[in-house]
Amino acid sequence: MGTRHWLPSDGRMLLIVLPMVVALFATIANSAAVMSVDLGSEWMKVGVVSPGVPMEIALNKESKRKTPTTIAFRNGDRVFGEDAQTLGVRFPSNSFGYLTDLLGKTVDNPMVDLYRKRFPYYDIVADPVRRTVVFRSGEEQYTIEELIAQLLQVAKSYAEDSTGQLITECVLIVPGFYGQAERTALVAAARLANLKVLQLINDYTAVALNYGIFRRKEINETAQYFMFYDMGAYKTSAAVVSYQLVKDKATRETHPVVQVLGVGYDRTLGGLEMQVRLRDYLGREFNKMGKTKTDVFTNPRAMAKLFKEAGRLKNVLSANTEHYAQIEGLLDEQDFRLLVKREQFEELCKDLYERVTAPLDKALAVSGLALDVINQVVLFGGNTRVPKVQDILRTHIGQELAKNLNADEAACMGAVYRAADLATGFKVKKFITKDAVLFPIQVVFDREGESGATRQVRRTLFGSMNSYPQKKVITFNKHTDDFEFTVQYAELDAVLKGDTETLGSPDLARVKLSEVAKRLKASVADNVESKGIKAHFLLDDSGIFSLANVELVLEKTVTKEEEDEDESTFQKIGNTISKLFSGDSADKPAEEKPPTEGGAEAKEEEEPASGKEGKESAEEEEQQQQQEDGKKQSAKDKEADGGAKDAKPEAGEPADKKAADEGTEAKNATVKPKIVTLKEPIPSKVELAYVVPLDGELFDASAKRLSALDAVDKAKQRRETALNALESYVIDAQVKLDEQEYASCATETEIETIRKRCGEISEWLYEDGSDADAETYEAKLEELRGVANEVYARHWEHQERPIALNALKQMINGSEGFLRSARNLTKDTNPEKDVFTAVEIETLEKAIRSTVEWRDTEVAEQEKLARNAPVRLTVKDITDRMGLLDREVKYLVNKLKLWRPKVKPTPPPKPEKTTAGKKEGEQKEEAPSSEEQPGSEPVLEQTPEKDADETEEGAAIDPTATQQDRTGASGDHTEL
Repeated sequence: MGTRHWLPSDGRMLLIVLPMVVALFATIANSAAVMSVDLGSEWMKVGVVSPGVPMEIALNKESKRKTPTTIAFRNGDRVFGEDAQTLGVRFPSNSFGYLTDLLGKTVDNPMVDLYRKRFPYYDIVADPVRRTVVFRSGEEQYTIEELIAQLLQVAKSYAEDSTGQLITECVLIVPGFYGQAERTALVAAARLANLKVLQLINDYTAVALNYGIFRRKEINETAQYFMFYDMGAYKTSAAVVSYQLVKDKATRETHPVVQVLGVGYDRTLGGLEMQVRLRDYLGREFNKMGKTKTDVFTNPRAMAKLFKEAGRLKNVLSANTEHYAQIEGLLDEQDFRLLVKREQFEELCKDLYERVTAPLDKALAVSGLALDVINQVVLFGGNTRVPKVQDILRTHIGQELAKNLNADEAACMGAVYRAADLATGFKVKKFITKDAVLFPIQVVFDREGESGATRQVRRTLFGSMNSYPQKKVITFNKHTDDFEFTVQYAELDAVLKGDTETLGSPDLARVKLSEVAKRLKASVADNVESKGIKAHFLLDDSGIFSLANVELVLEKTVTKEEEDEDESTFQKIGNTISKLFSGDSADKPAEEKPPTEGGAEAKEEEEPASGKEGKESAEEEEQQQQQEDGKKQSAKDKEADGGAKDAKPEAGEPADKKAADEGTEAKNATVKPKIVTLKEPIPSKVELAYVVPLDGELFDASAKRLSALDAVDKAKQRRETALNALESYVIDAQVKLDEQEYASCATETEIETIRKRCGEISEWLYEDGSDADAETYEAKLEELRGVANEVYARHWEHQERPIALNALKQMINGSEGFLRSARNLTKDTNPEKDVFTAVEIETLEKAIRSTVEWRDTEVAEQEKLARNAPVRLTVKDITDRMGLLDREVKYLVNKLKLWRPKVKPTPPPKPEKTTAGKKEGEQKEEAPSSEEQPGSEPVLEQTPEKDADETEEGAAIDPTATQQDRTGASGDHTEL
């Protein structure tokens, strides 16, 4: 089935196939929504995108766009966000926040010590197996991954409520200084939350992507440089990026590219440190007042109240020069009130403000750019709103700061754009992101020298600010037995400047290779030479390092005779076809040795490849490789036979001598052996040297604990829903029975029974039933409904019956009008339009008459009954009757739609006779007889019948026109 459209030009018909459209919409409907999560230290933002809906921020249950990243436990209950913060004021040790910087760290990490100092009321212990952070609250213990996973579950629920779809994929935003341990720990937490991580994206990269998306038209082939400065709750960072249009070498398409060029950060400078200092200041001032002998710093609840008030005061002082801090019942029922001026607050944070510009200067230094080439310094992050911070930055850079970015949501919106790009079911405009390595990664191994002494060798794999994702290859060409090597961070002192302990273990992994001697012995022969062992490494788009594979590379020398013997008939045919298309000649020299993998790989041992294998490679390495390739190609061009320049003899040299030399070279070239590269996998075992990832039995145990918590929450939610439903029904029933509208629909016995049951349930709810389970509440609700539903049903019938009767009246009136028109479309009244038979008209007339009689009778009988009597005329009876009448009318309506007038047969046209004696172009109505032109055959012309579907000038066909109308009034003759 389809829809026909007539084209005025040539009358062709287009057929739009509806199933194709249906399939398209089905594909869109099956596409799943995805989300991004900006899991900050203090706030959490969730971005979502679903088919047909633009990118947006998901609202939480309070209809707010951001949620505190706080989780609290109390008496078996679990709450999140603002509820957890409220509970945390009363029970500080049960409410956990500012968790993201504890991921992937052991308990002896300096960042964990700083956390303990800031929040002394938490009981932090070490995981017995992994030595990671575990929060202990009474008898319960929660690992850091479990707490983060629960926050991600909440984010997932907000996203699903916003889109109305199940969400299983996400992009998570992380600080750029996250190392391997933090990144793998966050991925494990997402797995606990049943989420697939499409990518971990650095916060400044997500913001830069968001900034570039809405300024795509301003990006051109000339690089533009921007700096993004962020001061959040926990840390401060700055990143220099470039925007530029770049043509892809493979697809020849031009796309905008944002590339990170330099990064600087301070992982302890942020709003949290300012808030903690203000909290401690308020505590000291309260102690000075001497309202109580108890030290406020020894009371966790008082400290939690001070911390909350310090956060409020910090935000108010950003817009006001002074404000009062006031807390009711801070300690020993003593109130606290103190005027704090902005100058006092800034004096508390004086040393912090001195560190504000350091990340900016570091980012510029790493990028190698001067400040005057930076187009704008763009601010994001909540604490960049502090006036003092803005004044310092403005003075330092000597220009106005760009504030045209949503400081809270920019990263989340950039990440959700990336999520839509990575997920299936979405098509977005390509915007390429190239992030940069902050902590270089190197390979360390032992090598035996010529003197027999062993020395340690270090080779950098991913240098500082190398772009990623990227692959690298390193070759070990002197190891003939099993060996091992270590992957570790490099140059940390230069990057972290003494804070190397915050990153944890400098070692990342220890790789042990086995069966090296065995594979070499089995593979190396007279014509097979070992070219070393290649280890392939990957730094994916999440910044997570891994060993892809290890293989033994061999080169086999194959002579022409051996090649001919080994080559099958099909191979020969394939090679011949390949040479035809590639332009190779049979007289060309044998295939040269293929280039080594990874580009300019070193002849020396262990030098890494230039990264040519990888998705992205460093710019310097690419240029170097291009230069080397150019030199090699130039050398080949000089030596190659058949070249345009070489074909000409040099000055003073006989042409026949030149030709003879060429023939000799060609003859010698044909006997050169062919080199074939072979690869043999080498077994490898990787042992991670940093924090043990949450995996295996440990992961299953954590997943089991989270499942138990989810089950408790579901049971609690079900109980609360059942209790609310029962209470609401009891109150509603009591109120309705006091209204005459409902009371008139019930008998005295029913009213008494309902009131009695409501009273009993109310009394039970406030005494023994307060602790009942969900099943008990649901059972009592069903019992009460069984008593009251009969009364409610009668009231509904009396209320809806007039509406249904009015609809029936409208249908009867419409049917009668149709009947009057249908009587004029019978054979007796209109022979040319005999649509309906007399039986069909009579059947419809009877249906209308019986419906009217039924309605009048039933309405009269129903009006005799009281409102509390059983209902005689129900709404269902009326709708059923309407259905019967509607069926009769629809039958006749469909028949009228399908009816077409009968077409009278048209007799074939009579043959025409023409004569050659007439002038050219003239025709006669009657042809002369054959006797008038002896010796000539009569010429007959017959006008063919027009196809019923043809039209002149593309005019639309009138489906009711007869054949006589289309042929015209000229009878059997039609002019040609």
